[in-house]
Amino acid sequence: MSAVKQIKVIVDGTEYIVEVGDLSERPIRARVNQRTYQVQVAEPGAPAAPRPQVIRKPVTPAPKPTPAVPTLAAAVGGAGTVASPMPGDIVDVFVKTGDEVTTGQELCSLEAMKMKNAIRAPHAGKIAEVHVMPGQEVTHGQALFTFE
Repeated sequence: MSAVKQIKVIVDGTEYIVEVGDLSERPIRARVNQRTYQVQVAEPGAPAAPRPQVIRKPVTPAPKPTPAVPTLAAAVGGAGTVASPMPGDIVDVFVKTGDEVTTGQELCSLEAMKMKNAIRAPHAGKIAEVHVMPGQEVTHGQALFTFE
């Protein structure tokens, strides 16, 4: 700071030594307790300069995509037959002959190319026959389930 002047200031009974720079500069630089501030000076009775406002808008992060669970609506081969949509290995079978199922209910899981795929019922109905079991290898179009 050029042309520094020391002023004693008392605020709420606490005494401060303020080093003030050139009063003709704007803003004026003042140093209090080893910290420099930029200050504005107004004549007594004059309104204080408005304080600059920082407007912060809340930032809404984009929703993270939910990882898709591989599901396959089972292909209906013949009248009431659910066929394998791809070659692979049957991992689990979740229904048995005589079970009532709803549309979209998982019937079995099929692993193809190290991906587990859910084979779901294309419509509601009763399982007439289960053609597969866990560990069985199936081909594309092979019958998995038959509906009544």
